[in-house]
Amino acid sequence: MKPILEVKNLTMDFGGIRALNHMDLDIKNGEIAALIGPNGAGKTTFFNCITGIYTPTAGDMIVNPTETRTVRINGMKPHRITRTGLARTFQNIRLFKDMTALENIMIGRHCRTHSGILGAFFQNKASRHEEHQIIHDSYHLLKKIDLQDKMDVLAKNLAYGDQRRLEIVRALAAEPKLLLLDEPAAGMNPQETKDLTDLILRIRDEYQIAILLIEHDMKLVMSLSERIFVMDYGRKIAEGTPEEIRANKEVIKAYLGEDDQHDA
Repeated sequence: MKPILEVKNLTMDFGGIRALNHMDLDIKNGEIAALIGPNGAGKTTFFNCITGIYTPTAGDMIVNPTETRTVRINGMKPHRITRTGLARTFQNIRLFKDMTALENIMIGRHCRTHSGILGAFFQNKASRHEEHQIIHDSYHLLKKIDLQDKMDVLAKNLAYGDQRRLEIVRALAAEPKLLLLDEPAAGMNPQETKDLTDLILRIRDEYQIAILLIEHDMKLVMSLSERIFVMDYGRKIAEGTPEEIRANKEVIKAYLGEDDQHDA
């Protein structure tokens, strides 16, 4: 079976600075993988490239939504990449803070709608039916994170952990084949992190989608991930199971520094 995402030789330069250095990475259908590395390693730059925020300097980014369909996403606009099956969250929460929880998820459904401008303007039967379906589907997703009772609460008035989970479910509303989570546990307390872990597992198991997360919480990474990719200075320095990554000397060196590794 083809990977849902194949990244080959991905390179990203900002002036004289090389943020990504010939990155190779593939994500298999239905797996949970993690992308880790010290601050400044290039992890978020990688996400920004594969979601169309940045156009890479070199390399190929291939999405395989089905076994018979292959899409090269280099240079594509973010909304078109979302349509191919990639959806993401951000390090800093990017909810529409003055919209309700339900409205935020409805926005996430936008890329899967079919009514054009005329349909929305004249509110024909098909357009009305689609709108009702979007509301129904969005409410169903709110129930997944037990926020149905807060459907009319503005996003900015939700608790921090609820905002984090809402952003994840808003991305899920786009019906992705690969869900990209950029530091989903940032700022969470231990109970919120446990709830997040349970949510990620439920999403993968129920929707049968792949998940790639950037995360600094190593306990979460090691407990969730089937494969881990490690970056340092813009390049991939290791790939393997949690057990293999724990024992990898180059990974230990990247995190602890050469002197610390020698002392250890």
